[in-house]
Amino acid sequence: MALYEHVFLARQDLSQAQVDALAAAATDIVEANDGKVVKTETWGLKSLAYKIDRNRKAHFVMLNIEGPGSLVAELERQNAINEDVIRWLTIAVEEHEDGPSAMMRKNDRDKKRRSDREDRN
Repeated sequence: MALYEHVFLARQDLSQAQVDALAAAATDIVEANDGKVVKTETWGLKSLAYKIDRNRKAHFVMLNIEGPGSLVAELERQNAINEDVIRWLTIAVEEHEDGPSAMMRKNDRDKKRRSDREDRN
């Protein structure tokens, strides 16, 4: 089975529950097409480098997927139909990362720096 990382950006005005529902819907699409979601990470609401469909921010979600290539086509087709998803990217990978992704490690590192600065004051 092929391995993929699928990242999608959801509109900024969605609640966290709605973003989680989008991730669950993507998982259902993958499982319906003989695939499996190995890991799901929600990276949170982040600023975009430029406006996308009048959105300055977006909720980022990453899915690590195992499955045939046909499921990627169906997943991207469903993303194109969904008005809440403003961008997505799916890439084939040799292997999935163990543990948290680079984005999650960056968030942890930034939180630690902030707490260290506050402790100094």
